[in-house]
Amino acid sequence: MPYPEGHKLKVRGRIIESAAKAIRASGVQGISVPFIMKGAGLTHGGFYSHFDNKEQLVAETCRFAISETIALLQKAADQEKEAPKIHAVIHYYLSPQHRDQTEVGCILPALSGEVSRMSDEVREVFTEELQRMIDFISDLAEVDPLTGQALLSLMVGTIVLARSVSDAELSDSLLSTGRQHAKDLIKTSSQS
Repeated sequence: MPYPEGHKLKVRGRIIESAAKAIRASGVQGISVPFIMKGAGLTHGGFYSHFDNKEQLVAETCRFAISETIALLQKAADQEKEAPKIHAVIHYYLSPQHRDQTEVGCILPALSGEVSRMSDEVREVFTEELQRMIDFISDLAEVDPLTGQALLSLMVGTIVLARSVSDAELSDSLLSTGRQHAKDLIKTSSQS
């Protein structure tokens, strides 16, 4: 009995979703194809009917995960009624919830430390998706692209450090300080 139309595309989507959760939580080096396929409810033997290799999956997962993050951050911005919308994004991104729920958070902190050692294909996609995030942040904050780069760098770096330390108070302090400096950066930029 043949599969219904669109079945292969749905399965591919499940694999990418599983990979996104796994990469966000453990990085690329910390996961295997069998682990990703198990997370999608599939056997690892079917992987190569969907992807040429793990790096192709990582590239497609990066695109998917950035789209998810932008949608999530846009939702946070849309719910903000009074303060500048970028403040809602800063508060969400640099929150204990985002720090602690790595499997559904932004993929940039997880990939940033590994991508330089990956294929040109993955690095190109990462670069494109990073630029898409910079553009999103810049537009929402109503700042120039260079300030958008600095703002996103501050946010990603803060979340990386807040997730890395073993001291809960220091982690919370990093988030709080990061939120304040992100807002100050926007304020300074608008006064220029």
